[in-house]
Amino acid sequence: MAKVNVVENPESRFSAVLASAANLPGVRINREAYLRKALARYCSEEDIRRAVEESPAAAGIPLEVLSKAADDSIGYETAKASALSAAAGIPGFIALPATVPADMAQYFGHMLRIAQKLAYLYSWPDLFSGDSDGVDDATKGVLTLFFGVMFGTQSANAAVGQIAGMMSKEVAKKLPQKALTQGVVYPIVKKVAGYLGVQMTKQTFAKTVSKAIPLVGAVVSGGLTFATYRPMAKRLKNHLAGLELTKPSHRAADAEFVDAEFVDGEFVDAEFVEVHDSPTGRTEPAST
Repeated sequence: MAKVNVVENPESRFSAVLASAANLPGVRINREAYLRKALARYCSEEDIRRAVEESPAAAGIPLEVLSKAADDSIGYETAKASALSAAAGIPGFIALPATVPADMAQYFGHMLRIAQKLAYLYSWPDLFSGDSDGVDDATKGVLTLFFGVMFGTQSANAAVGQIAGMMSKEVAKKLPQKALTQGVVYPIVKKVAGYLGVQMTKQTFAKTVSKAIPLVGAVVSGGLTFATYRPMAKRLKNHLAGLELTKPSHRAADAEFVDAEFVDGEFVDAEFVEVHDSPTGRTEPAST
């Protein structure tokens, strides 16, 4: 009985799909290669070098330039995801057991791809460095929050802002591990994962219906992907662009975020103590 409960748990379901999608071929983005390609049209070689070695913010790359590069990537990933979704809709009802899981996997894979690209443009560190075989808890946590931002959950917005604030206090070479696995941020990650698990189930049902009729299903499925993927990517872009971490003036910080500030599973810095989704102070993901 306990085993069934784990399988049916929305949080576990989402985490399992996220981990599987992260291991699909071509999903993980090489940060250096991507930044060089994305910024090549807009920046000098020296600026690109510094963006790779430090961050685009440290290189002083204007937000207008980052926005153009982000829009290029969003357009590319949206077109690719929509085309693959349409192709998966062609077989029709007979192939549903195979096509729907495959379509969901590639959809999540493309969400991961654009999340990484936007994160790297907006000065987040390499999300998969040194972890070639799996996804560590910190990376899984921040990706979950990015997905939450895409789906419009207010708690994810607040938590991503908290983490960015932490990293803006130091040279951000990696994610703040404890922030994403303990203390005030971790419960939010769990709540967001549960919410996304429910949304994932609804989306799977919608895609199943859209694929029931061959050819017509292809058009509907591709259109559904286009209509949902692009706005979600834009939502994440806009949120990341507005964080302190992204400002061109941001350089190495005067104060470091050290383990001494993390006491008994909580952050003692008042800036990171409370998260409010709404005037009621709820931390549950908001309805979309």
